[in-house]
Amino acid sequence: MIDAHLFTPDAETLLAFLREHLAEAGRWLHVGGEMEVVYHGRAASTADAGDYLMLLKPDRSLQIHAARGIKPLNWQPRVDALELLEDDGRPVLIAERASPQEIVRVAFLDTAFALATTPRDEGGLVLHGSEAHMQRALAANPEIIEVGLEVLDVELPVGVGGVDLYARDQQGRLVVVELKRGRASHEAVHQLDRYVTHVRNSVGGDVRGILAAPELTAPARTRLQELGLEYREVTALPDLDEATQRQPSLFASDGDDPSAPR
Repeated sequence: MIDAHLFTPDAETLLAFLREHLAEAGRWLHVGGEMEVVYHGRAASTADAGDYLMLLKPDRSLQIHAARGIKPLNWQPRVDALELLEDDGRPVLIAERASPQEIVRVAFLDTAFALATTPRDEGGLVLHGSEAHMQRALAANPEIIEVGLEVLDVELPVGVGGVDLYARDQQGRLVVVELKRGRASHEAVHQLDRYVTHVRNSVGGDVRGILAAPELTAPARTRLQELGLEYREVTALPDLDEATQRQPSLFASDGDDPSAPR
């Protein structure tokens, strides 16, 4: 839903607009027009003045897109600090990360439009197929979850439910894997914790718990860390026929490092 918009704003109007909507939680900011983008971090780069689209998401991740290509020209995942200032009569946005130390400086030279929007429904990525399909595909290709993982059983009954994947890691530790096709919530973490606790009580020793899903809510991530459980992002699955033949996965875990030098 569009909350506010500007067309061809002057520098003062754009600066006030950005300041107002940066203060509002849950807002997307879209700015299009001529910009100059400078990056400092583990490397340094400058995007010559040109027409770009800037997206600042509610989680404070920043993307700068050029007219071509699917990847952003520059980006910052979840910045730690945002600063707006005026430099030589031009609005400037400075996005900074603390670790690693990186700064993206966006100077707005000639703005065509600015939009502030609030999504009605966050939605989320849901893998194609059923959870049973996901289970079979990952049982045949457990390296998608973790290299060296060996599946011992599928849908193992443990008294409090069925463990999706019961496995052993490279160090010989037992691993309980809970699978979710869509965004995993606090309830999925609770379910995994119950399974891990039951297996630990039954067999003794160190038992790991892994939640595998395309996305994870922030409360679920916090609770996982509190319980000493783990998360693996699975955003694509091989075809079931390929999985049966143990073909390489289409999914690369934590592939491109979004904070790598541009």
